[in-house]
Amino acid sequence: MSQQLIREITKEQLKTDLPQVDPGDTVRVFVKIVEGGKERIQAYEGTVIKLSNSGVSKTVTVRKVFKGIGVERIFPMHSPRVESIVVLKKGKVRRAKLYYLRGLNDKSSRIKEKQSFLRAKKK
Repeated sequence: MSQQLIREITKEQLKTDLPQVDPGDTVRVFVKIVEGGKERIQAYEGTVIKLSNSGVSKTVTVRKVFKGIGVERIFPMHSPRVESIVVLKKGKVRRAKLYYLRGLNDKSSRIKEKQSFLRAKKK
């Protein structure tokens, strides 16, 4: 009884306009940021290294390198703070968690792009 009630309540909070995101994808996440009384949207672009949970608590961990330092950020996908997520490239990887990217440097941390995604983008 209680599980069903929880599912019904969280169903209203789920976003339906989110794209299919997988580890290895390069994404741009648009996040609402409140500074003082003003609100603006900031883009955060990087590689998805981890997906976790499901339903309303689903999160995506995005990693980017800024001035030679790796920066990771965890975004709750169904949060009202996340405006939208855009998939820029589909990565060709064979693992679910890409923690090995943390130990690699600039060029060696590149991920190949899926051929099917390249063809779809050209059309």
